[in-house]
Amino acid sequence: MAQYFSVHPQNPQARLLKQAVTLLEQGGILAVPTDSSYALVCHLDDKTAADHLRRVRGIDEKHHLTLLCRDLSELANYAMVDNAQFRMLKQATPGPFTFILEATKEVPRRLSHPQRKTIGLRVPDHAVLQALLALHGAPLLGTTLIPPGQSEPLNDPETIRSIYEKQIAGVIDAGACNHEPTTVIDWSGDAPQVVRQGLGQLAVLGL
Repeated sequence: MAQYFSVHPQNPQARLLKQAVTLLEQGGILAVPTDSSYALVCHLDDKTAADHLRRVRGIDEKHHLTLLCRDLSELANYAMVDNAQFRMLKQATPGPFTFILEATKEVPRRLSHPQRKTIGLRVPDHAVLQALLALHGAPLLGTTLIPPGQSEPLNDPETIRSIYEKQIAGVIDAGACNHEPTTVIDWSGDAPQVVRQGLGQLAVLGL
């Protein structure tokens, strides 16, 4: 049964988030709030947890998982970023944007796209998730929480618990999130390409 952590959306209780971090370190999957919708996350370096996350989400290895980072300095460890890309990332972060970029050697091969050697990265603008990332001390591997066969993400923690309580280790309840996924920008080539228009506004990026 999933543990349920009810936290303040702006000032989350550190003792509860520390318990959630312990679940991650034990290989568990958590449902966490973000600035777009809820997401499923696990430890970056745990292959078993990542495989389980894909099964719960109903996606295969060709689907990009996203590294959730605290800030741009952390993001730069995992993606090849030139000056133009950095300027756009700085405009867009933290915020509801996911960027697909060329992966560095720091990214385990199993986590990058099997053909393209790319990785999805983002810096979320949510106090609870930022606090969780700080306590965890490293990026988390994540994916938007969209049930298999559906197109809309989940944003209500009670609903998430009722559906996934036997499949994941915990749910962090910080209230309802937005009900829209991130905007996805693929900049693994010569120019940025909009893959998905979501919550993030393209005007912020000058696109």
